[in-house]
Amino acid sequence: MMTLTPLLNRYKKGLLLLLTLGTQLSFAQQTPLYKQENQPIEKRVQHLISLLTLEEKASLLGYRSQAVPRLDIPAYNWWNEGLHGVARAGQATVFPQAIGMAATFNDDLLKQVATVISTEARAKYNLAVAKNQRLMYMGLTFWSPNVNIFRDPRWGRGQETYGEDPFLTSRMGIAYVKGMQGDDPNHLKVSATAKHFVAHSGPEATRDEFNAIVTEKDLRDTYLYAFKALVDNGVESVMTAYNRINGEPASTSKSYLTNILYKEWGFKGHVVTDCGALDDVYTHHKVLPTSVEVAAAAIKAGINLDCSSILQKDVVKAVEMKLLQAKEVDKALAPLLRTQFKLGFFDKAASSPYASYNADSISNAAHTALARKVAQQSMVLLKNKDLILPLQKSKYSSITVLGTNAASLDVLAGSYHGVSSKMVNFVEGITAAVGMDTRVEYDLGSSYTDTTHFGGIWAAGNSDITVAVIGLSPVLEGEAGDAFLSPTKGDKPDLNLPAGNIAFMKALRKGNPTKPIIAVITAGSNVDVQAIAPYADAVILAWYPGEQGGHALADLLFGDVSPSGRLPLTFYNSVNDLPDYNSYDMKGRTYRYYDGPVQYPFGFGLSYTTFAYQWKDQPANTFKAGETIRFSLTVKNTGQVDADEVVQAYIQYPNLDNMPFKELKAFKRVSLKKGGESVVSIEIPLGELQKWDEKSNKQKLYPGTYQLVIGKDAATPLLEKSFILK
Repeated sequence: MMTLTPLLNRYKKGLLLLLTLGTQLSFAQQTPLYKQENQPIEKRVQHLISLLTLEEKASLLGYRSQAVPRLDIPAYNWWNEGLHGVARAGQATVFPQAIGMAATFNDDLLKQVATVISTEARAKYNLAVAKNQRLMYMGLTFWSPNVNIFRDPRWGRGQETYGEDPFLTSRMGIAYVKGMQGDDPNHLKVSATAKHFVAHSGPEATRDEFNAIVTEKDLRDTYLYAFKALVDNGVESVMTAYNRINGEPASTSKSYLTNILYKEWGFKGHVVTDCGALDDVYTHHKVLPTSVEVAAAAIKAGINLDCSSILQKDVVKAVEMKLLQAKEVDKALAPLLRTQFKLGFFDKAASSPYASYNADSISNAAHTALARKVAQQSMVLLKNKDLILPLQKSKYSSITVLGTNAASLDVLAGSYHGVSSKMVNFVEGITAAVGMDTRVEYDLGSSYTDTTHFGGIWAAGNSDITVAVIGLSPVLEGEAGDAFLSPTKGDKPDLNLPAGNIAFMKALRKGNPTKPIIAVITAGSNVDVQAIAPYADAVILAWYPGEQGGHALADLLFGDVSPSGRLPLTFYNSVNDLPDYNSYDMKGRTYRYYDGPVQYPFGFGLSYTTFAYQWKDQPANTFKAGETIRFSLTVKNTGQVDADEVVQAYIQYPNLDNMPFKELKAFKRVSLKKGGESVVSIEIPLGELQKWDEKSNKQKLYPGTYQLVIGKDAATPLLEKSFILK
């Protein structure tokens, strides 16, 4: 007969085992693997996916990501904008519009700007989450930069880009991405997005149904160049375009998404559609009959996130109809979760290296000073008759500031903008720059359209000098719908300045034939400057210069800084010099493929001083594949004021079919005291000279004689050296 003792011992052991297992189970339930910060991200992603139902997975595939309370996943809105400052989210530093920042030719400065934007974004996110507010435009996933090529100056959204040159666009885009995403190897500061993939640069009015016909060579050498550069430099996200490319909607394209972005380039981040682009596939492009089929095609092509609701609504149906497999949904969801894990969404808030960012990280004095510096470097001096600029304050006791845009908030902000309590318009900036003993008057002067009624002409006659601020605004050019005064739904029909502005400038000069007039033009694109240049002694292109635009303009006018902005666009004489707007063929477009007369060439910009260039070390005479072109030159400030110079290095190609005439392949900004000099060293890897070969369908380094040209701009050579590529 068995005694009770062994039974009690067994009972105790079993109870102890159950208690141990229960404790372990309780601990696992308290801290599931996907929340364990010491685990590899990929394990955490896969574990979280394994816990989700198909319906829950689908609910996470839209930009208004739904909460999953049982797994402690809050709702999240993926949509945020940060093109030139945190947008649409209250107080934030507003930097110059992207095209203006491109005009700085200063990628180091743009990285500083992006670092500030991401800092303010983190601070806003921290403040919102602390109140459990999950608002649109307060997240950490930013849908910028826009690295589309500004192929035609009529495109309304060109102001969002870094201009017409693929190399400049890529370098500015890389700087922006690095500043936004930060340099922590384990955490993203924010997520940046390269958009719009691909061959998207108008027309705005028909973008939802437009089919861009593009040769493979133009795609590779122009439209895809900057996207690849950003992918190679770790951009977390890519956004697809509205249009079709050679018949394929961008958001369901196997040729461009599946084959190029993923397979050829090895992209590891997530892909988001432009807003409503999946709806366009069946409602406008009409290449698929139903939204369910679109959902399946998008997932199969490589879309992860939908800026509409099709994936959330129809992915489950697509699986039930066997158009999709459940594992394909898992594959689509994984990159989204990976981005969120990198951003720290499933970690304790205190674990973030950015947890300390708070209200004092937003729109502070240092950020305001940076906005002013960028605006200073962005403005381009186009005319300076008899060196009237810079103005000596002691010489002018009275100033009249006139024009439609002199006191405009819109022209400071540009498109996709934030708001700031520190906005300084041009009237305010000029007034603040002069003493209390200087008389400053302001008058609107004219409307955009009226060519017969003007104000301020008499006031200008009673002043020593007049500053007339005219030009375009974001309601005259921009994205479809936003630019509501554009006659072509965002785009420009021509290069003309507003008729009221031109008539006003003529009347202003007629009424004041001997008084000096400074014209300041705001715009995000090429405009016909020569329509008003004869009536002004000096012309400054201010772009859309951000919150400190008024101060920056005054800094230039009164010589606190010398103008150093350079045009990231060719300023043509007329749209008659351009191919049809609907054509995506690069022939005859931009300085790379157009060699006719222009008003101002790519890279143009005047200074208050002069510079002299001299070779220090010339490049070699011959090169072969895999080598690097290395050279250095001495740049000397030969004038009487401290100033920045932008060194521009171009390559002229052998005379072969479909080759560009020339291309920017290096640039460096150098600051020089008057009389000072600096040695500038430059390297250009020969791989940068490869072009797409249509016979072999791959990049090729063509042998032949090349020309290295150090230019004042794309049309003004200063130093030249030929070399042979064997």
